[in-house]
Amino acid sequence: MQTCKICGSSKLISYHHPKFNILFHECKSCEVIYKDDRHKISLDDEYKIYENHQNTLDNEGYVKFLSDFIDQTVIPYKKYGDLLDFGSGPSPVLSYILKRQYMFHVSIYDIFYAKDVNVFNKTYDVITSTEVFEHLSNPNETFVKLKKSLKDGGILAVMTLFHPNNLDKFNDWFYIRDPSHITFYTPKTFKVLAKKHGFEVLYTNEHRYITLKKITLE
Repeated sequence: MQTCKICGSSKLISYHHPKFNILFHECKSCEVIYKDDRHKISLDDEYKIYENHQNTLDNEGYVKFLSDFIDQTVIPYKKYGDLLDFGSGPSPVLSYILKRQYMFHVSIYDIFYAKDVNVFNKTYDVITSTEVFEHLSNPNETFVKLKKSLKDGGILAVMTLFHPNNLDKFNDWFYIRDPSHITFYTPKTFKVLAKKHGFEVLYTNEHRYITLKKITLE
């Protein structure tokens, strides 16, 4: 019997998208939805998609988009310190904003553009991850990795568009059309991940932001 890759539940249903030849698995326990492994594209193909992104400091709308994220998910909980931007992308706009506008000490990591794994040899007050989690085939593995890189009481601020939790709306949802997007969450999914990995949820806007705090061990 197949079980959920997030929570291990057997309450998993599978269905083919009515328009696209894509098999999805949906967990009725933690609410994650993910594409079947056969629809996972290669790293080379994923890289080609990233290369088409045009998000730069010259794009005022994109800068505001990222600044709003920091204002809501980070600043209420951590106003300074060491920060890792996990999945910084082809143009690390967020790291620039965090350094110049918010005065954080910033390190970056990206599977394609900033590959220095030595950044994981230290711990951080904050880890940000914007539009990365939808690309992950193994979110549990990533949670373990990021938790090790967070100080006790440190925060993990994530941006990923939460799915509508309605099959008809999901089937028409633009977010699933990107072939590099393979895993889709709701706030409940992150609450399950938080409990599993020793975090607590501090905040979510129920749309695309969530902030989690690493629980301090007594």
